[in-house]
Amino acid sequence: MTLLRDHDLARAFDHASHTYDLLTALNPGYRTDLLRSARRLRLPRAGEGLHVLDLGCGTGASTRALLRAAPRARITAVDASSGMLGRAMAKPWPARVQFEHRTAEEVASHGERTYDAVFAAYLFRNVADPDGVLTAVRSLLRPGGRLAVHEYSLSGSAAHRALWTAVCQGVIIPAGTLSGDRALYRHLWRSVLDFDTAPAFTARLAAAGFTGVRAAPVAGWQTGIVHTFLARNGAPATAEYAR
Repeated sequence: MTLLRDHDLARAFDHASHTYDLLTALNPGYRTDLLRSARRLRLPRAGEGLHVLDLGCGTGASTRALLRAAPRARITAVDASSGMLGRAMAKPWPARVQFEHRTAEEVASHGERTYDAVFAAYLFRNVADPDGVLTAVRSLLRPGGRLAVHEYSLSGSAAHRALWTAVCQGVIIPAGTLSGDRALYRHLWRSVLDFDTAPAFTARLAAAGFTGVRAAPVAGWQTGIVHTFLARNGAPATAEYAR
């Protein structure tokens, strides 16, 4: 199976946007795990005075997690899918949350802003050049700025690989078929199998120049399937921000 990329993937997400929230709601722990990853950024002062980038915000579940984890932060949320972004923007948000229709590569290439933290959920296995995006993310982060990547990244064990395939074949792809989005959810299945294992993505982050890189598992049935990857852009800028 050929993975969906770039405009084809954005169009698939556009088509799936009308049922996406319903399908993710069937996943036990989906929103709880996003919130756990957002809180792992450990932004001081509830994010007051900080600007955070939500890279690949989808329908806004990751944005909501960031808002709960850092309720005083200013958040810029971007996504390549106009359909997904439209669903996100239709929800109620405080004025400090702003949405933009851009790809990860476009955000990075403009580089007109500097962020205190970046949160990227379910993004990197979907971009054609993850190393290029990581390099760009570093350029967008302040010195000492924090990165949290919430991603389907298998532990490397055969048991977790088999569990992921069983869940996809038994639940996710059939549900996607009923909603008319089979191609997207087959892409989800294969993209996870083909993406970095957790140790490999940790090494990729370190190779991109991030420091303090570590991977933390999520709880529940997705343990060994979904991880939070945490890193910094060099040394912390201040002692307070290092906490």
